Amino acid sequence: MKKRLAENGLLSILLAGVLFFISATSNGQSHKLPPFRMMQANGKVFKAEDLPVGKPILLVYFSPDCDHCIKMLRAFFKDATGFKKASLAFITFLTLDKVATFEKSYGLKQYPNLYLGTEGTSFFVRNYFKIRELPFVALYNKNGDFIRSYSKDIDWKDLRNRLRSLP
Repeated sequence: MKKRLAENGLLSILLAGVLFFISATSNGQSHKLPPFRMMQANGKVFKAEDLPVGKPILLVYFSPDCDHCIKMLRAFFKDATGFKKASLAFITFLTLDKVATFEKSYGLKQYPNLYLGTEGTSFFVRNYFKIRELPFVALYNKNGDFIRSYSKDIDWKDLRNRLRSLP
């Protein structure tokens, strides 16, 4: 009887360790693009599944009021042509009027591969990635498989090179 209890205890510890390892390595996320929804400046809802298929995806979570985000955006727009082969989902939590102002200020309509919107107070994307610092960027391949994420000080050159190396 004592042997069986000891085996059950060992099995419980082993199972707990496996579950801890799985949760620690996956961060509670699947490795696929999350099923986000955002409201665009035109009042239409845009969903993850609306992104064009067969293209790599950059999911950018930011705030137009954040200094690091503004720095990131300036670097991005200097090299926006290097990201033409990807679909770009720019998501914020700010109000729709701020999204519209941001879209107009940066002339985002000239980028047909860029989709901008707000998730509002749902914080789905923010919670999904457990985002603590802005900006945040996640790179996915053309099949929607997670490649790498970046936060705060984003190396656009590295990101562009990783994007170019994707099939």
